[in-house]
Amino acid sequence: MTLNEYKDDFEFREKAGYVIGEVWYPRVTKILEIKSKPALYKYYGAAVSFEAAETKTKKSAEEGTLVHEITEKIFLGESPEIPELIKPAISAFVDFLEKKHVQTRPEFVERRIINNNHRYAGTIDAMALVNGKFGVLDIKTSQAIYRDYNLQTAAYMDALKDEFKNLETRWILRIDQIKTCARCGATLRPKGGEDKIRRAWPSNGQNCPQEGHEWGELKGIVELKEFPYWKGDFEAFLGAKRLWEWENEYILRKIGYLA
Repeated sequence: MTLNEYKDDFEFREKAGYVIGEVWYPRVTKILEIKSKPALYKYYGAAVSFEAAETKTKKSAEEGTLVHEITEKIFLGESPEIPELIKPAISAFVDFLEKKHVQTRPEFVERRIINNNHRYAGTIDAMALVNGKFGVLDIKTSQAIYRDYNLQTAAYMDALKDEFKNLETRWILRIDQIKTCARCGATLRPKGGEDKIRRAWPSNGQNCPQEGHEWGELKGIVELKEFPYWKGDFEAFLGAKRLWEWENEYILRKIGYLA
């Protein structure tokens, strides 16, 4: 969202940051919106209309938010009712927690972080102990684990490093659900009211026609990737932050964030 899309500086303050102790801080995720996203632009370009793409994107985001809400409750030790829409994904998540013996505490779930040195804030999904290592665990419901996520988690790591001396690493935990074709191994991912089909790679030599797939049941999948080396990513985050400040310089000066 650019400056022209905000009604006034009050809306900017509300949507782009947090007020913590009477001090306003920009949000990590809002800062990173400055980074170009070619895959997203391609998706919008291929859509029937901008409105159609917006509708699907919004619905997909709502499903992702639902997954985050349920996983948060599970981390907190609750037993929430799981909507049928995301039941396979949540079942895979619960199974993952049990097998990996993931440990966390209520105060480490949806924890607000503040970096006073670089003046930004954010909210992490969880801090957890995984395979004997303590670190930041960020949950995504995307189709893959993208490199962009490292900028976000690096910002969290720098904000937490002084408070937690035993902070070792960071992970991206991707939670999704797909159907698999029994004949060719292609996958179908239903999300946002749209079925996205991907051919198997490497191909087994038998690619089904578009209407010839034999889809299995919808199953949840969990993918965990560790990214222990974060300082280079943090430098890139600071570069994105400086560009975001340049883009929004007028309003940031108006609200007193920039001198």
